Amino acid sequence: MKILAITACPVGIAHTYMAAENLQKAGEELGIDIKVETQGSIGVENALTEQDIREADGIIIAADKEVSKDRFIGKKVIITGVKEGIRNPHELIKKIQNGDVPVYRAELKSADEIKGQRKQKENPVYKHLMNGVSYMVPFIVVGGLLIALALTLGGEQTPGGIVIPEDSIWKQIESLGSTAFMFMVPILAGFIAVSIADRPGLVPGMIGGYIAANGSFYGSEAGAGFIGGIIAGFLAGYIALGIKKIKVPKALLPVMPIIFIPIVSSVIVGLLFIFVIGAPVAQVFEGLTSMLAGMQGASSILLALILGAMIAVDMGGPFNKVAFLFGSAMIAEGNYDIMGPIAVAICIPPIGMGLATFINKKKYLPNEREAGKASFTMGLFGITEGAIPFAAQDPLRVIPSIMAGSMVGAVIAMIGNVGNKVAHGGPIVAVLGAVDNVAMFFIAALVGVLVTAFMVNALKKEVAVDLPVSKGMEKKEVAATIEETAEPMEITKLTDIVSEDLITTNLVAETQDGVIDELIQKFEDAGILYSKEEYKKAILEREAQSSTGLGMNIALPHGKSNAVKRPAVAFGIKRKGVDWNSLDGTEAKLIFMIAVPEQSAGDAHLKILQMLSRKLMDERYREKLLQVGSKSDAIILLDEVQ
Repeated sequence: MKILAITACPVGIAHTYMAAENLQKAGEELGIDIKVETQGSIGVENALTEQDIREADGIIIAADKEVSKDRFIGKKVIITGVKEGIRNPHELIKKIQNGDVPVYRAELKSADEIKGQRKQKENPVYKHLMNGVSYMVPFIVVGGLLIALALTLGGEQTPGGIVIPEDSIWKQIESLGSTAFMFMVPILAGFIAVSIADRPGLVPGMIGGYIAANGSFYGSEAGAGFIGGIIAGFLAGYIALGIKKIKVPKALLPVMPIIFIPIVSSVIVGLLFIFVIGAPVAQVFEGLTSMLAGMQGASSILLALILGAMIAVDMGGPFNKVAFLFGSAMIAEGNYDIMGPIAVAICIPPIGMGLATFINKKKYLPNEREAGKASFTMGLFGITEGAIPFAAQDPLRVIPSIMAGSMVGAVIAMIGNVGNKVAHGGPIVAVLGAVDNVAMFFIAALVGVLVTAFMVNALKKEVAVDLPVSKGMEKKEVAATIEETAEPMEITKLTDIVSEDLITTNLVAETQDGVIDELIQKFEDAGILYSKEEYKKAILEREAQSSTGLGMNIALPHGKSNAVKRPAVAFGIKRKGVDWNSLDGTEAKLIFMIAVPEQSAGDAHLKILQMLSRKLMDERYREKLLQVGSKSDAIILLDEVQ
């Protein structure tokens, strides 16, 4: 008989491996061929193959988090919690041996569940629009850069402005850029329709988009622009979708998506635009473009304020995308003055937050300072999302600061007549020659960045000042020590972070709280902590989430805190045991307390927990630890944990 198992717990560390070890041992004792897949914090290990599943007589899923079960349809499957895998592995295996297990069938979702899932999805209109925009933007970027390069490298100054000679190769490159712009509206409309009706919507969408962009079809000197393209895309998509739902003879089904749907949809959309929609939309769009082009003084400043705020408020979200789409559409109409302020506003949040971490390091943790470097670099390339980690962590201070900076930068760019021929932002577009009035571009960006950096630092509190101080340390010494220990520590085995002065072979305390205090004092005496009170708070908060008593006489209390200077482990033995609310009801005798700084918690404490969890599954190893009589003997044994 062959049995498969999967173990997983929410944290993906100790309990995952304990359940796996116990199931493996129980299988060996019962003479069963068993393979266990663990879904821990480091990913899937010992993964089950398709062949394993085909050959299996049954599957045990011992997990406290969602595990995909689709691959086990038609197999006998036990679904239970990870605790059962730890406590009762023999009983689980015997159930499969006895055939007392149901066959797993595909789960059917109720109508309410399906409706709930649909409600959670993003607004469909926004989704379809963004699908079209995502395909349109590359055409604007390529077209704009080609025109910018042609003007920069091949243009000649004349009384009427920069002109590219007709016999120059750069004139051909400019033509290539103009060609890319010609595709913008048809691509936008075509892929909006594809998002709605799939491939049958592509042809009518692109034809409708082309007609929308070409006013000659409906007697207008100007086309309907991007507004007409959006209307054409939605019109084509929903018409194609409606035709798809019409019941037709089976003989016609194969040709419906490639002949009938595109032809009928294209005719309907084309005629509607030519005779009904095109001219009115073209007039509206022409009026809008003229109004924006003629904006001066207070009205242009108001527009810049709105666009700057929209770009910064959600950093790549819906508001940001709407402002970006508006600027991109104006580029296609030959109005570069709108995208100029937007290009400035785009780079200010990430560069501003990066600069803020450089200016005042005391207000940011080491991991935030590292994020600041990445954010600064992303801003240079016009990636507003670089500021998101800061906004997510401290929205009330960060979001107003980046909005203020982007609004100021956008207004200066508008007043300074900064234009941008490319649907992108950041200094990169200025360096590549896509920006008009480069000097004002950088002035606007610099002022906006400084506004953001100084405003956010004025609002934020000093991290180092808020840290607890112990043993008479001055607050400036605490900050300096954090600075010195910010580098990540390489941990390859347990003895890298445990020493004899952190070991107690005979714990004195009789209660869980007393043992915690006793081990924390070890850290304090070894100079591991800035404040034992603050570190104990982190330990107790972790215990409140769920007990770190793993069973089998093991407890792994752990805390991550800014009160910790460097990763360390304290080890204590309580031979009589102490109640730790363990999973299996056993008292804790082997207690490993783990301390890691907040800034290195993601890597360090997971690695330590994984090393300990794996090794402590070995019953003989646990017995050896319980028998040690000296700290030196304990160190020799702990050196095996790696």
